[in-house]
Amino acid sequence: MEEPVNEGACFCEAVRFRVIGAPRSLAFCHCQSCRRASGAPFVAWGSFPSAGFEITHGAPASFASSPGVTRGFCARCGTQLTYAHSERADEIDVTLVSLRNAAAYPPQRHVYTEHRLPWVEIGDGLPQYARFMANSDTE
Repeated sequence: MEEPVNEGACFCEAVRFRVIGAPRSLAFCHCQSCRRASGAPFVAWGSFPSAGFEITHGAPASFASSPGVTRGFCARCGTQLTYAHSERADEIDVTLVSLRNAAAYPPQRHVYTEHRLPWVEIGDGLPQYARFMANSDTE
């Protein structure tokens, strides 16, 4: 069976990428770092195998937002694209809405809800985790 191919881009399309493989995790992140980097109350991420990630056009800028974390974004339009953590070197997180077929990847959980803004009400029935949730059903 052939691996799924996911293509994505920033808003201005100066940076384009491809991810080969199925996502390992799909989640809304409410942590303060993601909120500040995106300017949004939470961010939808998909974790994919890093071996299948490649930039196909342009070059993203990067920012070390915290120890071991590098965020990739478009220097031209500012779109946040990736999140890489040194403790999960075999994965790269991609902002789900930067994928051309984003509707095919609905998040399955909320993480870092201990950082959720008080005016954000989560009412979608998805599991919620106070902190990061690995690929299992425990924190």
